[in-house]
Amino acid sequence: MNIALIAHDSKKELMVQFCIAYCGVLSRHNLCATGSTGKLVGEATGLKIQRYLSGSQGGDQQIASRISCNEIDLLLFFRDPISAGTHEPNDMNLLRLCDVHNIPVATNNATAEALIHALERGDLDWRDIVNPTR
Repeated sequence: MNIALIAHDSKKELMVQFCIAYCGVLSRHNLCATGSTGKLVGEATGLKIQRYLSGSQGGDQQIASRISCNEIDLLLFFRDPISAGTHEPNDMNLLRLCDVHNIPVATNNATAEALIHALERGDLDWRDIVNPTR
């Protein structure tokens, strides 16, 4: 599966810790991330991650484009709901695209763990049945 990783600045360390904890599962999938999130996760875990621009430079829009083209199967997007700011329109666009394209998305650690466990069990392979061209 193609998994995208995005984290707001205040959630980057949580994303790193999450990826360390689930490195074994994540290593079996194709990962991409916005710039600094990908750099931090890659350095901490050794995982191979395709890095895009940083979110503020359009990396989140690059990932949104991949979602629109059905090239992302799962989005882990650790958001900071307390300090919503200039990123809010892009955040809502990403979440809307996930809804439109039926992409599982986690915006917090608890939901990300549920999705990772489902991925590990094979419960998310339904997308191959629904869209066999993937």
